[in-house]
Amino acid sequence: MLSIIYPYRNRDLQRLIYSFESLAGQTSKDFKVFFVDYGSRPETAEKVKKLCTAYPFITYQYCFTQFQPWNKSRALNSVIKNLDFGFCFVADVDMVFHSKFVEKAIALQNPETTTYFQIGFTTNKDDISQISEERFSGFRKSTAEATGLSMFPVEILQKLRGFDEFFHFWGAEDTDMHNRLRNAGYKLQYYNENVLMLHQWHISYHLAEKKDVHTDLQIKGIVKLNHEHLKYNKQNHLTQVNSDNWGDTLQKIELQKLLEVPTSLELDNTKASIDHFLFIQLPLIQGIHKVKISRSNFEKSAKYKTKKMFNKKVPTYYSLKEINDKLLLHSVAFYRNKPYIYKISEGLDALEFTIKK
Repeated sequence: MLSIIYPYRNRDLQRLIYSFESLAGQTSKDFKVFFVDYGSRPETAEKVKKLCTAYPFITYQYCFTQFQPWNKSRALNSVIKNLDFGFCFVADVDMVFHSKFVEKAIALQNPETTTYFQIGFTTNKDDISQISEERFSGFRKSTAEATGLSMFPVEILQKLRGFDEFFHFWGAEDTDMHNRLRNAGYKLQYYNENVLMLHQWHISYHLAEKKDVHTDLQIKGIVKLNHEHLKYNKQNHLTQVNSDNWGDTLQKIELQKLLEVPTSLELDNTKASIDHFLFIQLPLIQGIHKVKISRSNFEKSAKYKTKKMFNKKVPTYYSLKEINDKLLLHSVAFYRNKPYIYKISEGLDALEFTIKK
C-alpha cells in the first residue's frame, strides 16, 4: 500500500482534477490519498471537499490555519505522524501521473531507502488534457537536484519527526529532509529511467511575491532565509529538528477562541513602539492577547510631511509591510508551536495578531 499525501491551499480546481483523474487511471489500485487542505478560504474549501468526495481513494482533511502562513512541512507532518507503517509519497497538486506510477513506485519500495523521481515540466502553452503518456519524456526534465517528489518509508520519517516545521511559505523543506535522512545513515535513490509525472505549469513564487502588504500572507526574502536554515541543518548534521508536538495543527475550538478575544493592545507604526512590542512585550505575554497595529495619524498628516521636508525632528516609522515581515518572522521563528492567528484588514491599513501563550 502506498499513501499519497497532497498538501494544498487555495489553488485552482482544474489542476486538481487533472491530477486526481491521473490517479483514477492507475494500473495498480494499491494506494490511498490523504488530501490536506491547510486553511483554504471557506468557499474554496467547500468546493475542494466536494471534489475529493468524487474519488473514493481520497480522504479529505481540513486544517484551521487560514490565518497562519503556509507551512507545507506541518501539513505533511499532520498526516505522517498518524500513518501506519508502510510508504508514503509526497505529492503536489500540479502533478499528473503516468498510469503506471503507483505500480512502479511499489516495485521500488525498500524499507531502508527513500526514492525520488524525475519529472517533466509543461509550459504555459501546453494543454494538459491533450498530452498522451507517450509524450511524457518529451518535456524538459528535472535533475537529481530536485527532491520534492519523494517516496519515504513511514517508520523512518516518524523516527526523524517529519519535515522541519521552521520552513514556511516555499523552499528547502524537501532537500532538508533528504539531508537529514543521509545524516541518519539512510539511503536515497533517484529514479530517472522513465518520466512518470508531469508538472503543470504555474507562475513561480518569486514572481508572485508582493512588494507591499497583502491579505495573502508573505515575508520578503523568506526563500533566502529558508536556504540559510537548510545550510545550518546540513552543517550541523542534524536529524531530528521538531518538538514533541510536531504535526499538530490549530484546532477549530482554538481558532474560535482566538477570533473572539477583544483587542488588548493598540499600537501605531512608530519604530520604537514596534521594536518594544516584538522584543520586550511579546516574549512576556501570558494568556490570550490580541494586538492591533495601524499607521500613525501623525505620519499621515501635512504637519509631519512639512517637518520632514525641512529636516525637523519627527518620529521614525516602519511601513506596514516592514511590520508585517517582522511580526510574521517572529511568529515563524519563535511561536510556530503556539496557537496564534494573523490577519490583515481588507483595506490593507491595519494588522491584527492574536496569540495564546
